[in-house]
Amino acid sequence: MCFICNLKTPSADAAPSVQRPQSPRWQARRAFLLASGATAAGSVLAQVDVGSSSSLRKLVPAETLETSARQQYSQVLAEARSKGALAQDGHPQLQRLHAIAQKLIPHTAQWNSRSREWKWQVNLIGSKQINAWCMPGGKIAFYTGILDQLKLTDDEAAMIMGHEMAHALREHARERLAKSQATSFGLSIASQLLGLGSLGDVAANLGTQLLTLKYSRDDETESDLVGLEIAARGGYKPEASVSLWQKMQAASGNGGPSFLSTHPSGANRIQELEANLPKVQHLYEQALKG
Repeated sequence: MCFICNLKTPSADAAPSVQRPQSPRWQARRAFLLASGATAAGSVLAQVDVGSSSSLRKLVPAETLETSARQQYSQVLAEARSKGALAQDGHPQLQRLHAIAQKLIPHTAQWNSRSREWKWQVNLIGSKQINAWCMPGGKIAFYTGILDQLKLTDDEAAMIMGHEMAHALREHARERLAKSQATSFGLSIASQLLGLGSLGDVAANLGTQLLTLKYSRDDETESDLVGLEIAARGGYKPEASVSLWQKMQAASGNGGPSFLSTHPSGANRIQELEANLPKVQHLYEQALKG
């Protein structure tokens, strides 16, 4: 099931995911206007400054990578289901994640207009891993370990989700794959922009690497700040971004959580977030007022 499906009437064989609950007409219209307005205005309304996305991502067709991501996501869910580790609709933690996603998704189109067409999904996998991720196209997974072991509040879980959404919205995986493969295939940015080459087939074949991609420090900073703003707009406390990474650092002993293997923690990460808290505080306050 996807975000456009009805949470109250799920199909019998569909995997649990973010779905739209029944709501009064004015609520649906308000959410639509929020998303439409953000898309029309673009990231000029952003309160955090992360610059423009890299043109390198154009080497890899977005549609191809998103198709590959959907396939890998389905495989991950199927494997978890076969082990009895995939949370069902009534699972309290899954419902909690759905509620958070429903508040964040209306604020994503500002950062990537393609996200309006994404069939967002959020699933919960039973595992001790401290991990969460979002594949291209809005395919999100949380592991119970990150919720349980870090004892995340809703605000902190929203910061994780916003951060992961930001990786997809800023198309970091698309950029990483382009950078890692363009040289070996003899393609330059210029040749691709002129229509002389494509990494479409490469993107299709490298989809299995999506869960092991390591992002750059710049990618991580972008995702921290974009995720912070998305979560603040959704009504989650900005300072939770700081407490989250304090918890993450505290859990970094004994080899560190899985999350840190693909999300390296820089020494100035918390300081960067603290410096940006004032920029989004009014967004949080506005969200609380409705």
